[in-house]
Amino acid sequence: MALTTQQIADVRRFAGYPMLGEDTPADDSRDFAYGFVSPGVWQTLYHRLNNLTPENESTLITVYLTNLYTLETAIVSASANLDTAQASVWVHNPTEVSDRERLFDKWRRRMCGFLGIAPGPALGTGSGARLVRC
Repeated sequence: MALTTQQIADVRRFAGYPMLGEDTPADDSRDFAYGFVSPGVWQTLYHRLNNLTPENESTLITVYLTNLYTLETAIVSASANLDTAQASVWVHNPTEVSDRERLFDKWRRRMCGFLGIAPGPALGTGSGARLVRC
């Protein structure tokens, strides 16, 4: 079983890499994202996603994608409470959206680590340090 094209697009998006279009194809030798395999050997994200073992594909879908969809939706849903500071005994957490965004980004970085791919430009490393491939 292979990942769907939507799942592949979502992995790229969650990893912080730009979308691909008809005029910017990815393949085994060109992509915006590369992962270190062994000394002197690099693979594209495209290659990795299209050559996952069944066990790793299952982990990617059930552990990472499923949870990332939920976490992403929760950020948007949290905006429904931004206009209310308190309602009866319920008190709004003023840092709820940023807390949810941090958790979402943490899981995105964990997925990158699982795939062996550095976080993309839209996600960054989260540490202030930057890895540059020469």
